[in-house]
Amino acid sequence: MTDPVTVWHRLAGDTVLLDGFHALKHALRFDAEVPVAVTADRAAALALADELAPDVRDALAGLLTEVPHETYASFVPRPHPTAVAALGVRPSRVSNLEKLARVPRTAPVVVLDNPRNLGNAGAVIRLAAGFGATGVVTTGTVDPWHPTVVRGGAGLHFATTVERLAADELPPGPLFALDPEGDDIRGVKLPDDAVLAFGSERTGLSGELRARADHLLSLPMRPQVSSYNLATSVAMTLYHWSAGFGASL
Repeated sequence: MTDPVTVWHRLAGDTVLLDGFHALKHALRFDAEVPVAVTADRAAALALADELAPDVRDALAGLLTEVPHETYASFVPRPHPTAVAALGVRPSRVSNLEKLARVPRTAPVVVLDNPRNLGNAGAVIRLAAGFGATGVVTTGTVDPWHPTVVRGGAGLHFATTVERLAADELPPGPLFALDPEGDDIRGVKLPDDAVLAFGSERTGLSGELRARADHLLSLPMRPQVSSYNLATSVAMTLYHWSAGFGASL
């Protein structure tokens, strides 16, 4: 049997860290290739699977190798309460670009314009997966597959399409950008092929993306409240799309 520590060190630079039981659970549910998985407490991890994820319990039993806690802790930025970690194979960029470019679409693409907070980016990917969005695209320097983003997304990167693109490389479709000066979203019906763009937490939309937008939309907000959290804004917008509210443009 191949030593999991050796396999981990060999693959760590070219794979995605799945940090915690829930990230591994979701990766397996959505058919990620997971070459190695470790835990500091195999019995506890499988008991958690029995309780929360019986559908992947057998797969976990075949994958998980128990290692000393010190070994497990050396594999992750900070130990997860479930003491589980794994490595997943990132989907190819070519495959992701094909999925994002495919039309007609049945669900929007979410664009995060130069996001800065890794946890927020992960929360948005988790939301997008839950709503069945076609994918999440980021612009700027943040890698949307960074371990902190994957941890924040609970491994649901594998349930949607996640890629980083330049502002002039966005997927096809009408671009709806969220902006405080835009039209009230409640008066607009978002089409399935919409590209929904959200600015960074600190600076909002970039001038380039704002200028490229086909429509500027705003979320309802009480006066003197400055902003919503990024993930909250995405959740409100995706709910508005999923409910089919508003009039067609």
